[in-house]
Amino acid sequence: MSKARVLVDADSCPLLVRKYLLSYTQKLNVELIFIANKKIPSDGAGKKFSMKICPEESQAADNWILENCAEYDIVVTRDIPLAAALLEKGIRVMNDRGTLFCAENIGRRLKEREIGIQMGELGLGTKRRSAYSKKEFAQFANTFDREIHKLV
Repeated sequence: MSKARVLVDADSCPLLVRKYLLSYTQKLNVELIFIANKKIPSDGAGKKFSMKICPEESQAADNWILENCAEYDIVVTRDIPLAAALLEKGIRVMNDRGTLFCAENIGRRLKEREIGIQMGELGLGTKRRSAYSKKEFAQFANTFDREIHKLV
């Protein structure tokens, strides 16, 4: 088995991405771990993956990821503060839409998040997209493929 692992902040990860990761990581013989505050449907019966269920307290899954990530890991998350903390540890991190977080873009992402929170507190919240498009999935798959092959 490869040293590389894929850790997924699974609470908000789309089913399409979870299915893709279950299949792709098995082909590459890469360890896959879903981390969440509750059991996440995986449609992965018989496939090699594990599920880490964390306490339901705030940040428990994020803290587990931070404490257990390693040099050859890729973390998939939508959580911008978690992505920033992972980058500080030198961990590859991307979201489910194919954005690879890096030193050049994480500061802007943190500022955008903060502005969104402030606007929401003022009652000026912006519309959140709930649909996950084929284009976003294709971008995710391309980015993931490129990054996992750097590690295996």
